[in-house]
Amino acid sequence: MPTLEAVGLSKRFNSTAALDHATFRYSGGAAIGYLGPNGAGKTTTLKLFAGLLRPTEGRALINGFDAVSDPKTGLWEVGSLIETPEPYPALSARETLAMIGEFHGLSSEEIRDRTDRYARELELPPLDRKTAKLSKGQKQRIVIAGILLPEPQVLLLDEPTSGLDPAERVVIRNLLLRLKRENRLILMSSHLLQEVTEICDGVIFINQGRILLQDTVENIGNRFRVRSLDVEFARPVDAVSLGTIPGVSNVQPISPTRFRLGFDGSEDARARILEGCQGIGRVTSFTSSALTLEDAYLRLIQGGPGA
Repeated sequence: MPTLEAVGLSKRFNSTAALDHATFRYSGGAAIGYLGPNGAGKTTTLKLFAGLLRPTEGRALINGFDAVSDPKTGLWEVGSLIETPEPYPALSARETLAMIGEFHGLSSEEIRDRTDRYARELELPPLDRKTAKLSKGQKQRIVIAGILLPEPQVLLLDEPTSGLDPAERVVIRNLLLRLKRENRLILMSSHLLQEVTEICDGVIFINQGRILLQDTVENIGNRFRVRSLDVEFARPVDAVSLGTIPGVSNVQPISPTRFRLGFDGSEDARARILEGCQGIGRVTSFTSSALTLEDAYLRLIQGGPGA
């Protein structure tokens, strides 16, 4: 079972703490979203796990092995996409993937079969085309194919869909969902919060080098549930009548036909309020207050650990 563990992991550059005593542990098939603003410490963390930086304090453990003191064992089952690597421009996609496969000791047959499989799944451009002639998104998908060629059990992905168009993002999303089902452990940073919601089981929020919160997406949803919703009617209605609906705590008129209703944030109350609104008039819009990671992200980053 793949595992990824940070034990008091810190990295300082002179007097600046890029990462401050990060501690977490994940195991098994899962995808963990690593969220925070630019400069929060996300890439630094991934570089520590990939053996590209040495920690000032603490340990980065992969499958129980230290990425620094035992890199050969610790990194053997790791595939990493850190920042924005590109394939050698003079090589074709096929030559690039063959070179990576040879580095990992794969046989010619394994390289051929896996190259063809990922070419289909990632919708790669013609494999004999020089990578210098490819778009940024095509190069990115070739790099991802190279990372996956040795079939690593742990994936460290730094903004894996950065620079990709919406169709390319769907391809990567579907791939990551498949890998998760196949017992791969994925730690991925991203600024696309909807993407994290669709792919990830857990989330770590980090800011200024410190972890603010780590939990499952579901638990974070319960903690940061929005406690208001907007409703719009086809014709003007009386705000007083809305205040009599079971579950409504307050009514804020926005226009003669649009209102913001306060409630306790529960699914049951939301359902009762919708039913009550439909009894008052024809509802043309009812904006759900279900959690988005953006709500949690903004509250945590603006308010810090106690948010």
